[in-house]
Amino acid sequence: MKEDHIVLSIAVLGGTGKEGKGLAYRWARAGYHVFIGSRTEEKAIAAAKEIQEMLGDGTSVAGMSNPEAAKVANIVVLTVPYAAHRDTLESVKGDLQGKVLIDVTVPLVPPKVATVQMPTAGSAAQEAKQIVGEGVEVCAAFQNISHEHLMDDADVECDVLVTGTSKDARAETIKLVQAAGLKGWDAGPIENSVVVEGLTSVLIGINKKYGSTHAGIKITGTENSLK
Repeated sequence: MKEDHIVLSIAVLGGTGKEGKGLAYRWARAGYHVFIGSRTEEKAIAAAKEIQEMLGDGTSVAGMSNPEAAKVANIVVLTVPYAAHRDTLESVKGDLQGKVLIDVTVPLVPPKVATVQMPTAGSAAQEAKQIVGEGVEVCAAFQNISHEHLMDDADVECDVLVTGTSKDARAETIKLVQAAGLKGWDAGPIENSVVVEGLTSVLIGINKKYGSTHAGIKITGTENSLK
């Protein structure tokens, strides 16, 4: 991947869900061509139409099946529930080769969603890497952002931790974090995704305990290093 690589189109697999639709909205608003993927093409088309109507003319959003979306996009974002994680990846792994996959999945296991429960691979992102193979760069991001923040134009007071299989892939992902109006941080190799994904269960527990719906995280103490 070259440093000057520009992502022109993004596929959001599982983009009919709340998180996926919110991210699709943000990227379409930022001027990217967005392809919403779903197991049910009709649902994807309906979600794309909803976003298009919200943003008006000049935006590019289309709905299609997950494999079609993965095939035509420059970069692919996976936002499906963990129960559909493996099957979705198996259905598109041929179309992911040579691309970056951003995995937003959290391995939540109902009913104990406020308890951290990681797969044997270590994390959902590491599991994704095992499934798609060496030809795909895999990053983990957006796990700790509530969907409630995404489907409007307000500033989001939460940061995004990005882990991944290479510095270049993480840098490319951080560009998309910024395009969505959020602040991204390079949180290191994909092995660190176990912490990022696990934080989601912690935040769910905080929401339940303190009567919130959108607890998030923010990195502090870095002001001097960013000057």
